[in-house]
Amino acid sequence: MKFEIVGTINNFEDLEIWQNSRRFCESIYQNCVLNDKFQRYDKTQIDRASSSIMDNIAEGFEREGNREFVNFLIMSKGSAGEVRSQLIRAFDRKYLDEETYLKLKNESLEISKKLSGFINYLKNSTHKGNKFNRKNEE
Repeated sequence: MKFEIVGTINNFEDLEIWQNSRRFCESIYQNCVLNDKFQRYDKTQIDRASSSIMDNIAEGFEREGNREFVNFLIMSKGSAGEVRSQLIRAFDRKYLDEETYLKLKNESLEISKKLSGFINYLKNSTHKGNKFNRKNEE
């Protein structure tokens, strides 16, 4: 998957991957956290993991260095995998019907692929982050 940033991104909210992660987090909330079939532990765990995807993108962006950003994107990708595993367990336990399960699982796979593309883009970028463009501030 090829990843490209067009224009300048000044806020993490402008990143398409963050926007996708936000929508995914809301889908998890609507379909899992609000689902009465989920046990209490399962609700909180999948909610925290889906939230972690978007939160790590935001935190990494705000660190203003590509190396740190890549590390946080890798954590986001790990959280996407965790959510996918939890969705499989939820489906096995009959918390989710097959259609909802497949929709959410495919969304998590798409986010994971986009994160991989973004990670590769940043690793190969000559721009190393905004914190390296500042003059020495005293």
